[in-house]
Amino acid sequence: MKKQNWLFILMGGCVAMSASAQETKQSQDLSVELNPVVVTGTGTHHRLKDTPTPVEVVTANDIKKAGITDFREAMTALVPSLSFSTNSMGDYLMLNGLSNKYVLILINGKKLTGDSSNNIDLNRIDMSNVKRIEVLKGAGSALYGSDAIGGVINIITNQPINDITVTSNTKVEERGQFTQTANVDIKTEKFASYTSYQRRQADGWTLTRVDADGEARDQHDANAFYTDNYTQMFQFTPNDKLSMYVEGSYYDRTVKRQPEYLKYNLTYDAYSLGAGAKYNFNKRSYIQFDIKNDNYDTNYLYTNEDGDNKVGDEVRQKRQHYYSGNLKSLFRFTENTRTIFGVEYIQETLDRPSFNVDERAYTWAAYAQEEITLFKNLQIQAGLRYVYHETAKSNVTPKLAVMYRLGDFTIRGQYSAGFRAPGLDELYKYSYSQRGTRAGTLSAGNKNLDAEKSNYGSINLEFNKKWLTVGVTGYINELRDMIVARTVKLSEFSEAEQAAFQEIANELYGGNAKLGNIQNYVNNDKALIKGFEVNLNANLGYGFSLGGNYTFADARTKDSETGWHKIERSVRHSGNVNANYAHAWKSYRLNVNLNGRVQSKRIHETLKNDEWIDESAPGFGLWNISTRHTFDGLKYFTIEPGVGISNIFDYSDRRPDASHLASLTPGRTFYVSLLLRFKK
Repeated sequence: MKKQNWLFILMGGCVAMSASAQETKQSQDLSVELNPVVVTGTGTHHRLKDTPTPVEVVTANDIKKAGITDFREAMTALVPSLSFSTNSMGDYLMLNGLSNKYVLILINGKKLTGDSSNNIDLNRIDMSNVKRIEVLKGAGSALYGSDAIGGVINIITNQPINDITVTSNTKVEERGQFTQTANVDIKTEKFASYTSYQRRQADGWTLTRVDADGEARDQHDANAFYTDNYTQMFQFTPNDKLSMYVEGSYYDRTVKRQPEYLKYNLTYDAYSLGAGAKYNFNKRSYIQFDIKNDNYDTNYLYTNEDGDNKVGDEVRQKRQHYYSGNLKSLFRFTENTRTIFGVEYIQETLDRPSFNVDERAYTWAAYAQEEITLFKNLQIQAGLRYVYHETAKSNVTPKLAVMYRLGDFTIRGQYSAGFRAPGLDELYKYSYSQRGTRAGTLSAGNKNLDAEKSNYGSINLEFNKKWLTVGVTGYINELRDMIVARTVKLSEFSEAEQAAFQEIANELYGGNAKLGNIQNYVNNDKALIKGFEVNLNANLGYGFSLGGNYTFADARTKDSETGWHKIERSVRHSGNVNANYAHAWKSYRLNVNLNGRVQSKRIHETLKNDEWIDESAPGFGLWNISTRHTFDGLKYFTIEPGVGISNIFDYSDRRPDASHLASLTPGRTFYVSLLLRFKK
């Protein structure tokens, strides 16, 4: 990675530390919010500086100023501990060295499900109504259950606050990149409605036009696609004690692949339904119940004939269903305590013909949490969740967090346990693959898998002033009983086991299978992630603000065959800088935002002849500039055009036949946007 990228970050930090603390009234109005309300770390509402569990927050204002309309772009630019690698099947997310199967993604506290090749489909996230995104790093299973080993990302959406608000936001960028959103919010004394539609699309592109042999190449590295997102929510509040809601969403996405190279496009369809009610006993205590049904299909849409499949045939490859019901209560028995009790039921189903899976599994859970404030400056939070999973049986995950404030300084420490229940494909998968005359492999699930488990600890030191926040966090995350696929030669099994495996392979193959290997899932590996983060946010006065983050993660895993080695796709160093200027002249406001992200190489290692071969994607830096121009002189209307440049320095990974691309960015692109809003 170029040294000047890291120099930008170091210079940015020095400028912020030496900046003047002067603030005029105008700069206060236009400055960034350093202390928003958050909920993810504790399950209760706190100001950011008052929460005993550290949470990183990206606000709607941060996203808007950067000119971002895509979740992955927002996280890449604004949260350095998150990294992405993208291929034709989706975005592969990593958080502090752990893959997306260890990261729980929530929308308003409810799990987002549905994946493509085990990558959660992040395109389902409609950024047009995001209020803030909260990132909890480390184990969050005491409050959120399975999958929350590496962290929790909670997308909080806006609620209608005006009588009527109608918003249209259009963004057009080179390479056929286009985003259109439309929102209609209505609110009366007892009724509210939120309606949203988002369309995103882009052309495909090729990063390098020649291969390693110098031959011409035109196969796309980034495929063309389009997505449609529809969301509707109704709220009813008959009195100050009771509120209810129903909501639903529909999503479709098509990935258009080149028919001269591939036989089918990929299509995805999803819909969700949810409802809930909340009853306030008083201003300090409530009980609420939420139910959700989420459904996700993966399909092949054939563009060439293939066996019995004709052009235009759409064949379902996978169907996922997720059902949940959560009853949660909060009580304040005394002025300085908050007590949470809850129970949750989850049922997941998977229908995947290619894996011969049509199964379901259920989970019951009960959880409790106590927050107590002692001596004004000391807060203690303790939580516990008991989980019973249909196959993994009982698991208990505790949590303890302590926060002490001394003047402008805050010290936080926490321990939390995490777990991940086995996936349905890991439990029940059966598939057979054989190429030509080579020995085939039978892949088999394992119904006796245990849950994966973790222990996470962190210490955080934070300095807070009205205009400046500086924080340092050190952490360690230890995982055990990790579920991995292991391949073993058939000859290593007993004769009875060999006969049983051969019978299954023959049935799947439809004849006499030439079985040579068995691949099954086992609880075998361990992992250890150690790291630290440094973050800084400052209002410099006169409309200027500056933020920066640096993250270091040493992520390693150990298996019985190869010992300790680096975790695939992990990134050791990453950082970002976000500089902003805002100023108002009567009915016109200008906002200029510069943001950049740099990261070291993304780890990809291959074991060949008992030696790890480094095939890592190189480090890189991406810098973007965005300008927004707001005209709000009209009584009910706001007009806000924008102009920007993505990837100012025209970075692109154009290595011929690279095993792993650092990024799929096509290089420098220009964009324009236009926001129109009617509000009354």
